[in-house]
Amino acid sequence: MKTIKTTAVAIALSALSFGVFAAQPVSPTEAQSLNKIGTVSVDGASTLDGLEAKLAEKAAAAGATGYSITSANTNNKISGTAVIYK
Repeated sequence: MKTIKTTAVAIALSALSFGVFAAQPVSPTEAQSLNKIGTVSVDGASTLDGLEAKLAEKAAAAGATGYSITSANTNNKISGTAVIYK
């Protein structure tokens, strides 16, 4: 029973810490006040939500605090690109 509680707490803390460091989507208005630091692209997502999650993860890994999706393609596997901001 203690192992289950410990695991549950670890999962909850992991989810909280991931949310703190994840890049967030930004609107065009918000993007004007941020510095563009590059672009990221991903492919192989199976859903649009999955695409957005992969782009957010890649943006955060690049040190971005925000991103704006600029393209998405749904031919067979979903792919897309995003401009990243800091």
